[in-house]
Amino acid sequence: MKQYRVGIVGATGMVGQRFATLLDNHPWFHVTALLASASSAGKTYQEAVSGRWAMQTPIPSSMENMTVLDASDIAAVKDQVDFVFCAVNMPKDQIKALEEAYAKAEIPVISNNSANRGESDVPMIIPELNADHTAIIESQRKRLGTQKGFIAVKSNCSIQSYVPALHPLKEKFGLTKVLACTYQAISGAGKTFERWPEMVDNVIPYIGGEEEKSEQEPLKIWGHIENGQIVSAQDVSITTQCLRVPVSDGHTAAVFASFKQKPSIEEIKDIWAHFTTSAQALALPSAPKQFIHYFEEPDRPQAKLDRDLEGGMAISVGRLRPDSQYDIKFVCLSHNTLRGAAGGAVELAELLAAQGYL
Repeated sequence: MKQYRVGIVGATGMVGQRFATLLDNHPWFHVTALLASASSAGKTYQEAVSGRWAMQTPIPSSMENMTVLDASDIAAVKDQVDFVFCAVNMPKDQIKALEEAYAKAEIPVISNNSANRGESDVPMIIPELNADHTAIIESQRKRLGTQKGFIAVKSNCSIQSYVPALHPLKEKFGLTKVLACTYQAISGAGKTFERWPEMVDNVIPYIGGEEEKSEQEPLKIWGHIENGQIVSAQDVSITTQCLRVPVSDGHTAAVFASFKQKPSIEEIKDIWAHFTTSAQALALPSAPKQFIHYFEEPDRPQAKLDRDLEGGMAISVGRLRPDSQYDIKFVCLSHNTLRGAAGGAVELAELLAAQGYL
């Protein structure tokens, strides 16, 4: 596989830091540029994140002395990278403009941000579920007037626990309605307990915009390409509640689902156990060997025990049983800053590289 030169836009934030640790010694990708706000530009990476490094592992030695560049100075980075990851904390319209500016400068953007997720020609991809949506990139390039540049996004972190578990069941049994309650870690807000002491011994029953994303984004993932646009699925209704809970990492979901054809518990477990995808067939470096793991223990999955399964890239499921209102119910878990954020974006970039888009 070709070696790619990679930039991290928003390198000083929590997700940017996660990108840095994941890309250290990556077999395909080599970080050649770290980009952030003008206030960090000119500092070494170590200086720029001093006092706010939130990862469990130290700053990668290959990056600690790199000079941080101004993310808005695209001309300065254009010849240094083959593509960029983007994870910035800015108003939505500014993120949208920044990502388009990179794409129009012929720098592909793999985004962790939500700003472009609603664009009908921007693929929002979980590599194991809708890898075929990369085909929309050619339509997007026509709109942007680019040869190489485009934007691809990963989905919201909260849906990456339950949508993968429902996906193979939807294909076989015809999913009709879903109720999901998510219990989301504080790292999803870019925080640690040290920086957010109000979350200790607390639950906040509101996360701005999260329920709308959780209800709409799965429909785009389950949609199809038609006339140069991704048309969202119309055959499933989803309702959600999203709560912030005092957990450092790992989003848990309690899920209730009904189908056109009601599957048996044994059928579902068998489908989950044997669910394999193009991500595994392509041997993407970040793809888990087994995507969905089912736990028979009544008290699993647990964030503390199971969020790091397969490098934090696997989905953990448990407590599958019949329900009195819906056909089935279960509990699931994913690591929100690995599978749900930076790790999912890295795997998306691996998919795009394997398919020849980078």
